[in-house]
Amino acid sequence: MTAHTPETSSKTYSVTKTDAEWRAQLDPQEYQVLRQAGTERPFTGEYEDTTTEGVYACRACGAELFTSSEKFASHCGWPSFFDPKDSDAVELLEDDSLGMRRVEVRCATCGSHLGHVFEGEGYPTPTDQRYCINSISLSLRPTQA
Repeated sequence: MTAHTPETSSKTYSVTKTDAEWRAQLDPQEYQVLRQAGTERPFTGEYEDTTTEGVYACRACGAELFTSSEKFASHCGWPSFFDPKDSDAVELLEDDSLGMRRVEVRCATCGSHLGHVFEGEGYPTPTDQRYCINSISLSLRPTQA
């Protein structure tokens, strides 16, 4: 797993906790990804190939972020979505770590790191975007049949 120093956001989040509270709530791997902007190893996450219908929520605060109808198979090693559930569900920040320009995706409710969004990769999706999200940042709530 890699980590970078997360950019600070001027946003005030509706869910805020102290570092000690986050550490108590999350296991060490969840904390490293969600609160320290780490990345889980590719092809290891529980939701990479999942086709279960439902809503993907933030593992830290429970806010609804993505739905299975926006998920697609990108074969990149992480779950991929072409759009968030609602436009205000996520926050996008410039990320210049690792010597390249990327756009970090955070939960707009608690500020937790989710992954990155990429554009123009040629996937046949309505938005030409790939929200590349760490499985460990998400909790799937299956649709009730």
